[in-house]
Amino acid sequence: MSNSVTKLCVLISGNGSNLQAIIDEIKAGRLNAQISGVISNRPDAYGLERAKEAGIDAVCLDHTGFDTRESYDEALKAQIEAFGADCVVLAGFMRILTPEFVDSFAGKLVNIHPSLLPKYKGLNTHQRAIDNGDKEHGVSVHFVTPELDGGPVIIQSRVPVFDEDTASDLAERVQEQERRIYPVVLSWFSAGRLSMRNNKAVLDEQELPESGYASD
Repeated sequence: MSNSVTKLCVLISGNGSNLQAIIDEIKAGRLNAQISGVISNRPDAYGLERAKEAGIDAVCLDHTGFDTRESYDEALKAQIEAFGADCVVLAGFMRILTPEFVDSFAGKLVNIHPSLLPKYKGLNTHQRAIDNGDKEHGVSVHFVTPELDGGPVIIQSRVPVFDEDTASDLAERVQEQERRIYPVVLSWFSAGRLSMRNNKAVLDEQELPESGYASD
């Protein structure tokens, strides 16, 4: 592994709170990486402003300007490659990616999902956890594979579900953990400690269990 700093490309669709957490950890010297670019599929995403305020190149690649998912993903891939990214970080990027796109970044594409995968793939995870009477909920960081929210889990963090919780209460609790664990995963990747092999997350040459590295 060379001593060069790992270049991250962060993909967003909205507020960019996880992007901000990554920016803050790099600034504090706790994450040895550089954000070479931020891409949003929505022009009104506040995360674009966060990037600009931090002096990071930020681009809007508006998905409404493309006729097909494939053509959008081709343009997205070209933009990521233009940023010279070593790792593609999905941080609230609300698009389903084509298998061709995912395969082209295999082992370099990570996502954060607000549930304890494999539970609650897709949307509305907090309400679904409440509706099912779960006593705990949480967040997973995982490598991305063509299966939606189905790639190998790297790390999970759990939070309690209280009887009086609303979905927004639970979302706030989960998001606090998101901002804590995502930079940890990126620090592992940047240090050459984390990889994906045979559809498994591997940390320090050890395959992680299906639930990933516990972080409670």
